[in-house]
Amino acid sequence: MFNLLTLSWRNVWRQRGRSLLTAGAVGLAVFFALVYQGLIGAVENGMYNTLAQAVGHLQVRVAGYRDKRELRDLLIPGAEAVKAKLQQAQPQAEIVVSLEVPALLSGESRSRGVLLVGQEQPPKFAQNFRAQFLQAGQMPTSNTQGIALGAALARALQVKLGDAVYAYAPNTQGSGAAAYKVVALLHFPDPAAEGRAAYLSLAAAQALAAPGGATRLELHLPITRYSQDSLVSALRPALAIALGPGLSVETWREVNPSLAQVLALLQPLVLVMMLIFFVLAGLMVVNTVYLGLLERTREFGVITALGAGPAKVTWMVLLESLLLCLSGAVGGGLLGVGLVTILSKGFTYPGLDKIGGTFGIPQVLYPSLSVWAVLGTLLFAVLTGLLAAWWPARVAAQMEPVEAMRFNA
Repeated sequence: MFNLLTLSWRNVWRQRGRSLLTAGAVGLAVFFALVYQGLIGAVENGMYNTLAQAVGHLQVRVAGYRDKRELRDLLIPGAEAVKAKLQQAQPQAEIVVSLEVPALLSGESRSRGVLLVGQEQPPKFAQNFRAQFLQAGQMPTSNTQGIALGAALARALQVKLGDAVYAYAPNTQGSGAAAYKVVALLHFPDPAAEGRAAYLSLAAAQALAAPGGATRLELHLPITRYSQDSLVSALRPALAIALGPGLSVETWREVNPSLAQVLALLQPLVLVMMLIFFVLAGLMVVNTVYLGLLERTREFGVITALGAGPAKVTWMVLLESLLLCLSGAVGGGLLGVGLVTILSKGFTYPGLDKIGGTFGIPQVLYPSLSVWAVLGTLLFAVLTGLLAAWWPARVAAQMEPVEAMRFNA
């Protein structure tokens, strides 16, 4: 076996230029496959974390809320008690409590229908929200009658920081009307969201429309990778039992099915692109191995005449192709892993916020590769070498010695 391996390695580099070109093609396929997987993984995890931050990994609402329109039918009474149950069931989870109130918001001369959002966020989430969306001012707190408006909404109402706005929410359980001071302006990638964004503290929203109530509670779990998402679905039944009837527990997939479908398409896209890369590389390997076979037809005739059976000839050709592919794969793999390692510290490019805002792609991406991704790509390269050489190997194994020795290329 050692002699066969040595002979195959020598044969690979007989035509050095052609072999280098073919190994380079395989190396490029491996390089692009690894970088592509790293980038897709960064997009996948980025979208997952952005979506989970926006709606939670799990969300609690009133059962059948999609068929209900009135605020009183959407309210979760005793939100603090529900939050305590969730915290007891999942101590490691961060919980966001929200109350969404349909209201009419007026400045001095203009009015707009909005959905006032009162939120109680853990400090880490409040800090992330400010870092992402706060354009000017300070977010309202429970001790102030402040309101944060999307910059586009503030322009529509013709108000600025420090101005007063008036909210009207009739037929609710709270005061139904209140005056607020504009204390912050927010900027969102989606202009439509910026044109309707209006945020209060949870206490202020409850005083306006539903004392002690909420319309949803979000559970944010310590899960940051899309590959770990199966843990989210596993927690859902136990939470539903802990909360009892009347409340529903949904995963982020059910809350935002359209983006969930986009995420589900990313992995098949990776496989399709890898297949394209390696098919093109495989064609190069077939060309190189077959040309080498034609040039050495007489040699194969002599080897067969000296007693080498079809199996040994087949193994010789397969080993040549395998060594050729592995040489390129190792080089391409080292370059691909190296580039992904450099990019893993984070990178961005102009216009990503405009392109990715619609799909929840963050502005900064952090590519990464798992050990299995690298091994799987190298396995693809090995299979490419074996499949590409199978037909030339069969041709070589079936040669008649006399005819092979008479062959003229």
